[in-house]
Amino acid sequence: MISRIDLRGDTLPEGAALRDLLPRAEFDVEAALETVRPICEDVRHRGSAAVIEWGEKFDGVRISSVRVPADALTRALQELDPAVRAALEESIRRARLVHREQRRTTHTTQVVPGGTVTEKWVPVERVGLYVPGGRSVYPSSVVMNVVPAQEAGVEGIAVASPPQKDFDGLPHPTILAACALLGVDEVYAAGGAQAVAMFAYGTEDCLPVNLVTGPGNIYVAAAKRLLKGRIGIDAEAGPTEIAILADATADPVHVAADLISQAEHDPMAAAVLVTDSAELAAATEAELAPQVAASKHIKDRIEPALAGRQSAIVLVSSIEDGLKVVDAYGAEHLEIQTADAAAVADRVRNAGAIFVGPWSPVSLGDYCAGSNHVLPTGGCACHSSGLSVQSFLRGIHIVDYSRDALAEVTHHVVTLAEAEDLPAHGAALKARFGWKVPQQ
Repeated sequence: MISRIDLRGDTLPEGAALRDLLPRAEFDVEAALETVRPICEDVRHRGSAAVIEWGEKFDGVRISSVRVPADALTRALQELDPAVRAALEESIRRARLVHREQRRTTHTTQVVPGGTVTEKWVPVERVGLYVPGGRSVYPSSVVMNVVPAQEAGVEGIAVASPPQKDFDGLPHPTILAACALLGVDEVYAAGGAQAVAMFAYGTEDCLPVNLVTGPGNIYVAAAKRLLKGRIGIDAEAGPTEIAILADATADPVHVAADLISQAEHDPMAAAVLVTDSAELAAATEAELAPQVAASKHIKDRIEPALAGRQSAIVLVSSIEDGLKVVDAYGAEHLEIQTADAAAVADRVRNAGAIFVGPWSPVSLGDYCAGSNHVLPTGGCACHSSGLSVQSFLRGIHIVDYSRDALAEVTHHVVTLAEAEDLPAHGAALKARFGWKVPQQ
């Protein structure tokens, strides 16, 4: 059901050589660019009509308007299962607690007497938040996108999610209800590359945005890459990943359940166990079979995900080597199920989010830990972070120097400008002092 990679015995290679030994899904965003290019151009030139037509082709439903009417949002919240509403409200409450602490404040540094640099944090004016609507329903992604944007102070928030044939062309009602709970009333029945293009170029129904965030399929990722520059993006999210670093103290029942929990997302989802215990590896394999059999999405998602090239049990000689492996892998979600798990977790350098010990499973982070579940995939955790309040803020430096403070440093500026063969840069200062460099 799941393959093994044995890295015991030999000295582990470094860098790219180690990464090349580890399992990873094939996710060719570059190849998808040519598929999404004509879609994006069509939306650019024909606006909402193009969004509607591409939605009919890909989502199988013809809608009359891209904008979701306000009464549909109200109705979805009124009809929401009370237990689901209570769970969403708790998820929102916890997410606000964490993300509110991420707010940044204006800070002024006095560089010299009379010379200051102030860093001011300004929220992006308008954002487009994408919520997937394919194999599963993701109201939790509404929470994870909207809460940090709101806590950052973004004034214009628009949400797009694909139209659903079963709901008269509207996004899933639980997604609409989550938007209503959060006070977001600008919602669009649009999915895939056409939704990203709608946000980037604007249409007669939707004003253009400055930034697009949120996970999606390969075509959403390709549209983000194509339109990056016109819009800011959070990341090109690929298939979800879980890596578990575990030793003999880990419970194979927990480990198997957590691997399956991510495998049920998608047949390309990655589930990786890194362990120095052959006994745990064998016990986990034995646990997978009955737990998979008791699951819901067996043939279409879980079995192909676990059997795919992106999933494996990786055997290492020690937890020390295991740390090298998980750092090379750079997992979206990394669980540490070892003795002294907190100390081991503290040594990890590359992960989207780290889950410490047996009572902090990834599923908790997906919904109610308070952390954000929009995280870097495909090894991008080696250089990128998950979604946060900072994702929606811009730092602006404000430079304020007096005449004396400028005079004191002019000779350095002139020297550096001439060293770079940019004498006009220095002349811009000399002009302020009668074309003479002030004496020091």
